[in-house]
Amino acid sequence: MSQNLEQLVVRHTHRLPLPSGPAGQGDVAARQFDAVLMSVGFKLSAELLTRLSGLSAGTVVDTAVRTLRTVREMTGDHVRHNTYFVGFPAGVPDTVDFWMRCVTEALADDTSRESTLAQLSDGVLDLLTLPSYGTYRHTYEEMLAAHDELIAAAGDRMTVLHPGGAPREEITGLYLALAGSGTPLGDDGLRDLETLAGACVDGPQPEAIPVRENRAVVNRARLTAGADLLLDTVTDVLRLACALSGGDVTLREPTRFRTLPRPVRRALLAGLDAVVAAAPAKLADVTAHREAFKRLGERLHPHEFPKWPHAAEVFAVARGEKRARSFDSRVEELLGMHDVTGATELLKSAPGKLFRSLDRLLRTALTQDERDAVVAAAEQAAPMVAGRVVLAVREHLHNRARQTGEQRVFVNRLGRAWVTADERPPVLPPERARLISLLDAETGRRLPSPQRLLVDPDVLDVALPLSGRATASGLGVLPRGSVSPVEGELLRFFVYWKQAGLRTDYDLSALMLDARYRTTAWLSYTALSGYEGEHSGDITEAPDGASEFINLRLGAVRGAYIVPQVHIFAGEGFEEVEESFFGFMLREGEQRGRPFEPRTVRMKSELRGPGRVAVPLAFRRERDGRWTARWLHLYLRGLDTGNRVEGHRVTLSTLLRGIVEREYLTVRHLTGLMAAGGADMTLWDGGAVPDGPVTYIGLERPDGLHPDSRVVTPENLRDLIPV
Repeated sequence: MSQNLEQLVVRHTHRLPLPSGPAGQGDVAARQFDAVLMSVGFKLSAELLTRLSGLSAGTVVDTAVRTLRTVREMTGDHVRHNTYFVGFPAGVPDTVDFWMRCVTEALADDTSRESTLAQLSDGVLDLLTLPSYGTYRHTYEEMLAAHDELIAAAGDRMTVLHPGGAPREEITGLYLALAGSGTPLGDDGLRDLETLAGACVDGPQPEAIPVRENRAVVNRARLTAGADLLLDTVTDVLRLACALSGGDVTLREPTRFRTLPRPVRRALLAGLDAVVAAAPAKLADVTAHREAFKRLGERLHPHEFPKWPHAAEVFAVARGEKRARSFDSRVEELLGMHDVTGATELLKSAPGKLFRSLDRLLRTALTQDERDAVVAAAEQAAPMVAGRVVLAVREHLHNRARQTGEQRVFVNRLGRAWVTADERPPVLPPERARLISLLDAETGRRLPSPQRLLVDPDVLDVALPLSGRATASGLGVLPRGSVSPVEGELLRFFVYWKQAGLRTDYDLSALMLDARYRTTAWLSYTALSGYEGEHSGDITEAPDGASEFINLRLGAVRGAYIVPQVHIFAGEGFEEVEESFFGFMLREGEQRGRPFEPRTVRMKSELRGPGRVAVPLAFRRERDGRWTARWLHLYLRGLDTGNRVEGHRVTLSTLLRGIVEREYLTVRHLTGLMAAGGADMTLWDGGAVPDGPVTYIGLERPDGLHPDSRVVTPENLRDLIPV
């Protein structure tokens, strides 16, 4: 198994594929491996330690080297995190005093004195022109020497690695799980699936690939290997063409199609022909992506292949030479005539579209008979609707109880968010209650009925991952809307970025708000220190990588919310830099240590999204004084240059209010339905686990579970969504 595939298994499952080395006396090497792992916040389970101990020392060492490289990258410890102020969080000066010191040093420098005096005489000073501002003034080694060793604490993160099966078994299992996922994967998940699909094309395949983007990635691997394609719509072929051109298989962004080899063109045209020949009505799907199909036709040259006439019809529809009325246009026509009953009858043939249209149908209905017809149609269609759609509509209807005129938050598939007043007429309570009851019954019918259900209480408020795009890849990352406990005295944010070419300046900031979402304070390069904490200093370019930190004393924070942000002040975007990630650490007051300590990292997520301002999560002080994390995964458009916390305070407070006050469906909802269905549910207190098999749902897999147990953690939480 290649190192890259092993890395995927460890990252996605927290299992270590067992190496196929010779038996031997590897116990000493295994214990040393475990000790080094603990220094970065990981640990071998007792069973994995035992299995490795029975292998040769050389095999264990080779495994340790590969695994340590992987877990260090998972926590962000694979790069050097330097700070501008060498003693951070100690020794951070007052902001104005620091700026004046930089000016004094610039005036003492022959190369910068004249320009600095000219700026001072004009009354406007550019900090970036000061020689001592924005670049490291000491080496990484000098920074390390200025800090004491970290004192171990019981609250330090310890992520346990469990034994996996044989390497091929683990790769296949991960491929089947990702390819057969009932919820869309994020961009990183799709890239990982593509790697796995290429390695598993000759092995077992999932019974179904319900998500179209996943299917496109798998089809690309199958086409390369000469296997049959999995196609049932013309859009499947379009997505595959996008994958072959390195474009966007979600069809959000236009793809510039490449010149394709003749065998590939034949395969795509044959696929189109077969789909349309089997179901001519599917030509109607072309109109939704007319321009993309026109551009694809210019690359495929269908006129060169007269034996596939149905494929040529696809491009005739795209060019407007052949009419194929879309399903959506027929629905719109009926609704335009206020024929709610007729539109409902038509939508019954497309159960997913019917469920997504329930709110509009009920708002449009003028009579009780029409509303009854809508609910009756939903009852008939429910068994044929995907589980994630059932849950998404359930969450939507629950939040429709709010008053007209309140804030409505939109978050698109890219994580870009905006807010507007909700002026929709209400869904009347009787129909809303009937539908919610229907949706809960349908979900409960599909959920498994485990005899013994063991649940970690900390996972109950984790939002259901109805889309992989509602989260980001990384360690300890939870879906948007999740709430998780925060335990510790010191909260420390970090951001790291490395520019690909242009000078790039990312700025880490933290905004503090009161219970009414009004600003109380902030920390940033314009406010380096305050009552709440300290900023590590502004780094304005990152040719070799750069880090910024914010240290907060939670007991000193004035207000109810802390909102960390990453602003792009200048240079490359989050999707253009060579690397960028954000995270936070939690420490006790006396732990000391370096600015970055992997054992204390609770979350590290990749920054890969649109816009110029990233808002990964927020922290809220609850009424009893405890702090919780609220997961956001948002990107704001921002300005082309010069973004800073002062310019986005109003937007952030408005967005935060909308998301915090929205109620998300969580794990609590599904475990409650399981318990109502007869499962014997126990909340796990962290002690000994049962001897027999259980279904365990939690943030981390406990050591010692029965081997026949089913385990659901954030890494595979999507498996909890019923099909």
